[in-house]
Amino acid sequence: MKVSLNYVSDKEFETENESGNKLMIDMLDPESKNHQSPTQLLLSAIAACAAVDIVSMVKKKRKTFVNLEAEIEGTRAENHPRKFTEIHVKYILTSPDMTNEDFNKVVSLAVENYCSVASTVNESTKLTHTGEVKAS
Repeated sequence: MKVSLNYVSDKEFETENESGNKLMIDMLDPESKNHQSPTQLLLSAIAACAAVDIVSMVKKKRKTFVNLEAEIEGTRAENHPRKFTEIHVKYILTSPDMTNEDFNKVVSLAVENYCSVASTVNESTKLTHTGEVKAS
């Protein structure tokens, strides 16, 4: 796996993967922000990485899949390098026939056993997760 980075401006960069897919990244102030920052991309990557497995497992259990959403929040240290000290991701599944208990088992398995991004996060970061099912 390889990604290249190109300078756009002092606080903006463009990355490109081996397939030619491009992604803009910026570290601009909130009022000037056009793209996600590297830390926001890390949170997005954790949420998306496990989401792929969550969708697959729900469907393998032959449950009705309507939609999946995630809310992810990170707390960062005050001092540099301002790493994440806590990350919490909440997955919300819309399904008329999946229970919260079964869904939380799926979420745990996806985040803790299958998500390579979550596994890469330093062990000193507290990573928690929950799942919630809402009927369609």
